[in-house]
Amino acid sequence: MSDSPTLSRRAVLGGIGVAAVASAGGFAVGQRTADASSDSSKGEAQLAAAAIVPFHGEHQAGIATPVQDRLLFGAFDLMTDDRQALVSLLRTWTSSAEALTQGKPVGTDDTTPEAPPDDTGEATGLSPARLTLTFGFGPTIFTIGGRDRFGLADRRPAALVDLPAFAGDDLDPGRSGGDLAVQVCADDPQVAFHALRNLTRQAKGTAVLRWSEMGFGRTSTTTSGSSATPRNLQGFKDGTNNLRGDDTADMAKFVWAGAGDGSDWMAGGSYMVTRRIRMFLETWDRSTLSDQEGTIGRQKLSGAPLGATAEHDTVDLAARDAKGALVVPADAHIRLASHSTNDGIRILRRGYSFTDGVNPVTGQLDGGLFFIAYQRDPRTGFIPLQRRLAEHDALNEYIQHTGSAVFACPPGVRPGGWIGEGLF
Repeated sequence: MSDSPTLSRRAVLGGIGVAAVASAGGFAVGQRTADASSDSSKGEAQLAAAAIVPFHGEHQAGIATPVQDRLLFGAFDLMTDDRQALVSLLRTWTSSAEALTQGKPVGTDDTTPEAPPDDTGEATGLSPARLTLTFGFGPTIFTIGGRDRFGLADRRPAALVDLPAFAGDDLDPGRSGGDLAVQVCADDPQVAFHALRNLTRQAKGTAVLRWSEMGFGRTSTTTSGSSATPRNLQGFKDGTNNLRGDDTADMAKFVWAGAGDGSDWMAGGSYMVTRRIRMFLETWDRSTLSDQEGTIGRQKLSGAPLGATAEHDTVDLAARDAKGALVVPADAHIRLASHSTNDGIRILRRGYSFTDGVNPVTGQLDGGLFFIAYQRDPRTGFIPLQRRLAEHDALNEYIQHTGSAVFACPPGVRPGGWIGEGLF
């Protein structure tokens, strides 16, 4: 991508409008207006440039990228076994992602009146809003029912395992799995919607949207020194001890796949696990404050670990009260999720809250956490961690996992390259 500032379409249209006024209104007034317009356009250009997350790079954007405010996640099923059709779709998506992340339309602007426009248009004039698109391949792109769909079976990474069943799961097949994944994150929900909508249109005849989830209110922090830790729908701060995307040493150790991991095409990529976790909010809301805090292991208001005073105080898992009881209960979520009690396991979380209205059967809110985690290998990351949580976490009384998927997210795209090029 060019290093020069990127003008938004709004800025360009604004400049055209001012030029017209200047021509009609005379030189003196026009000159003052043009000068003001120049300053305004420069300001908008700078804001637009600041809102652009580069698409190209060693790693895909949207993993270590500081978490945006909104999510729209889409999982697709391929409708063909034609390898060239899949490659063509990935090339098209790459070209579109390059444009979308810069605030540009997909396709061309000079469409004919007799044909549908290439771009749906609802993001015209909007900032790129730090849009990122992160792409992944599900296990079924390699084999399905024992069949090698695209001649890629021997290229399936050993780390891309089918997730096992966990205690308490109630998974909906219609909210799980998928051949291809697109994680769309942005600070503007309309920009995110526009991106997934246009990728879905471009996939017609090759892939169809299997399921999607819209998220809001990011529930994790991925960079050091960022703003206050966000809260989830249970009202607790979430992600206090999350691995940070700007911690290059830990990212290399726990998140980025390495050249020596067995699949050279995945070097620089990562493995993404998604879980749709419904919260039984009505039950939670009837629980006492002490029960809620004991379930999580933190104070609700401050976010401090039980027995401490500030959110970022060290969690003392050995502390006991005057009666000899553990200050942080044995089944508290933060104890069971802590890397110090999980053989040092660490994953990068990028979760979002979601709400899908009211459950038509129970009449209760259908909302919770759309959990996204990146790791170097799910066999040593998410799977052993979730197995322990599923069996012992006090939080299980208030939540249920209803959707699940795993994807291999290849490394970043070089200029002139395309998504997953190394796989093919």
